[in-house]
Amino acid sequence: MLRSRWFLAGLTFVIGVALGGWLFAKSQPRSFLAIDQCDHCYLANELAGLLASAGIQRAGGALPFVVKENRRCIAIEHPFKKARYHFIIFPKRDVKSIADISLEDQPYVLDCMALIRALVLDFGLRRYRVVTNGPDLQDVAYLHFHLVAGEGYVPWTFPEVEPGAAGR
Repeated sequence: MLRSRWFLAGLTFVIGVALGGWLFAKSQPRSFLAIDQCDHCYLANELAGLLASAGIQRAGGALPFVVKENRRCIAIEHPFKKARYHFIIFPKRDVKSIADISLEDQPYVLDCMALIRALVLDFGLRRYRVVTNGPDLQDVAYLHFHLVAGEGYVPWTFPEVEPGAAGR
């Protein structure tokens, strides 16, 4: 009996490691995975970015709130929207921010723009804003674009900037 429990526990562990390896194989290393380079381990937005990366690349259309999808991007309705239309558009490739876009990433970003265009046309939007945030303003460390329009829409405001830090 005890031997079968150890076998089951070991088998579960091996399956978990294999599944985790498959889920996160296409993700960029985050700070808490690169322990030897870690200067700010386990930040919530880094963990959220890693989970978003695995979910978008592996689960795609099975994610909640999916509105539209193409081969390289997915658009979801913001779960906590404060405007009538608030979509988040993610590339299906792990890119942390605009500054991290490589030549191989460019088709994904371009397809995100095409998906945003399709949403604008589908919903007949005329007064809208498309925004992406830099690393220090991201709640999720994964490149994404917000398309916001409609009633309740309030233009973005930026947090206070330290004196001398303007333009950074």
